[in-house]
Amino acid sequence: MAKPTVFNPEKANVGLFCEVFPPVMDGVSVCMENYAYWLQKKVGGVAVVTPHVPKADYSVHDYKVFDYLSIPVPKRHPYVTGIAEFDPTYLAKIATTRFKIVHAHSPFSAGTAALRIARMQKIPLVATFHSKYRDDFAKVLPKLVVDMVIDSVVDFFERADLVWVPQESVIDVIREYGYKGHVEVMDNGSDLVADYPEKYFVEARQRLGIAPEEFVLLFVGQHVWQKNPQLTIEALSRLEDVPFRMFFVGTGYAAEEMKAMVSEKGLDGKVTFVGSVTDRTKIVDYYAASDLFVFPSLYDNAPLVVREAAALHTPSIMAAGSTAATILQDGENGFLVENDPDKLAQLLRELIHDPERVHRVGVQASRTIVRSWEDCVEEVIDRYNALLRSRGLPLIERSA
Repeated sequence: MAKPTVFNPEKANVGLFCEVFPPVMDGVSVCMENYAYWLQKKVGGVAVVTPHVPKADYSVHDYKVFDYLSIPVPKRHPYVTGIAEFDPTYLAKIATTRFKIVHAHSPFSAGTAALRIARMQKIPLVATFHSKYRDDFAKVLPKLVVDMVIDSVVDFFERADLVWVPQESVIDVIREYGYKGHVEVMDNGSDLVADYPEKYFVEARQRLGIAPEEFVLLFVGQHVWQKNPQLTIEALSRLEDVPFRMFFVGTGYAAEEMKAMVSEKGLDGKVTFVGSVTDRTKIVDYYAASDLFVFPSLYDNAPLVVREAAALHTPSIMAAGSTAATILQDGENGFLVENDPDKLAQLLRELIHDPERVHRVGVQASRTIVRSWEDCVEEVIDRYNALLRSRGLPLIERSA
């Protein structure tokens, strides 16, 4: 496939809008990055609109990045936000850009910018509902204010021409918020899909200094209490007689309290906090070197990290009944557990003593819940064009 031509603002194809984008790393930013990469590869004319992250070098991408003035989100380092319409430099650039379609991955400032462009240019707006926004705001705002914010979130999605969610169970969440319009499921993918030889897993352990016989547990994600890390730490403290290693990869407002909790439970010799890892090859090493991915979050909708771990044959333990866990069948392509530290400790004890079962389930996870981003974006393009066709608008053409 030929490389797409240089970005032509008068003949752009897709605008992708979100508050989070690398170097800020979470599931939505990984989604944004892969949409941008594969859309640029397949159709060209892609631009990302996002608040500026200090010291970020956006020139390394093949696609265009229109970053606007930002401020840090209080108590949520490294997240930033901003209002695009307050940045004259951004406005000057976007004023000369003509998209065929815009896609918002956030209902906040970036989503508002996408909606404004959609209305001005008379083009469709696609919006993806990624997160449990109520949970985010409930931690820092009074209930009355939270209700007002959620009303504005619902109002945003009602203004979109097409609303997507990343998996079936998330429809229940957006309905709970009050959205009554049409919703479609559009899967997230994984950039880690490959046929990994057995020696790859051995070498990953060697690179991380992990002995072949060690049983390794892993968590990758924001270090925030909404993701239920306290359940994991409490369960680990009940395994004094069981050998294991646990790695927490990521950062967040709760990181220091989590470290203090680990020390208080006497787990410093078994638990390692790695910090933020932006190098994808190193993240892959952690997935490949681990036996189990421990992710009992009650907060997440459709966490990419579970699919990423599965791509490296690492099955997940998830909270039974959670929105995120609906992709798993207990004991077949993952493990489900009640939100109880004793129950989690019991399950961990059983699985640590049965590594062959864990490996078997991990292989099945790789076969059942992993889809490549390239395949997902092919479907995204088809859906974009179906929407454009229904409006009698020019279609997005694939690069020759």
